[in-house]
Amino acid sequence: MSLKKSFSFAHPRYWPTWFSIGFMYAGAWLPWRLKLGVGRLIGLAAWRFAKRRRHITETNLELCFPEMDEQAQAALVKQTFIANGIGILETATGWCRDPEHLRHRVTFKGREHMARAMARGKGALIIGIHFSTLDLGGALHSLFFPADVVYRPHDNALFERFMTRARRHIFGAAIDRHDLRGVVRRIKSGHAVWYSPDQDFGRNVSVFAPFFGVQAASIKLTGKIARMTGAPVMPLIFHRNPDNRTYSLEYLPALENFPTGDEASDAARINQVIEAAIRRHPEQYLWLHRRFKTRPRGEAGFY
Repeated sequence: MSLKKSFSFAHPRYWPTWFSIGFMYAGAWLPWRLKLGVGRLIGLAAWRFAKRRRHITETNLELCFPEMDEQAQAALVKQTFIANGIGILETATGWCRDPEHLRHRVTFKGREHMARAMARGKGALIIGIHFSTLDLGGALHSLFFPADVVYRPHDNALFERFMTRARRHIFGAAIDRHDLRGVVRRIKSGHAVWYSPDQDFGRNVSVFAPFFGVQAASIKLTGKIARMTGAPVMPLIFHRNPDNRTYSLEYLPALENFPTGDEASDAARINQVIEAAIRRHPEQYLWLHRRFKTRPRGEAGFY
């Protein structure tokens, strides 16, 4: 990075970002119980004051869990904010500390599935999911298997620099989500690439497929990458355990007969895998995201 660019980060507009980065470094080193307590307070504050995000979360849960009564849905909304508040401190820990210090806190199941997939010599496409534990999960994963990661660049240049450096410390390479050639090249050279296809990136790159029974814009890229590389597609599930002290990561077997060439069918298959994982610990999912913002033509929006 140029000296001029470094000096530009001293501009007052970046002071809040510097504060956020400092908070994450400090939070990463808090004692475990205090870290959970601070995260819980952050989540409760957001639940009370971030009305827009709360509305989005409430809408998502009403759509995805219609079998729940109003009281149960309200409780899940609150639990979601708490889990995602703790997730901020978990992200800080994953980005700012050596994951080795957490080895005793993680149980990793299904490692034989990933070992078998990598033994084929065609790399692997790892299906990650936007749980609150996402970046800490990546750090814990690095204790067992190397992987690259596909990510969305941050709009704030300083935070983008911080985030990318942190992820490159965890992963072999951090690949811009628009760099399809880079993803294909890394997989074809035998690397595993971690990729999360569970957000709404708009109509142009998606097909509509059911997600919790609701038609959702679902990325077509998963099947395309699998077809271009011949790599096995490996679902990875990770979550914080109910004791709030330990974590579980689990590889499922590689998807069979995937891709089929039918984009809608392939997207629905991926959504089914993701939905099943979310149902294990629904409060840890990123329901604050407008998952259903893109609607089929002529259908009114939810938010």
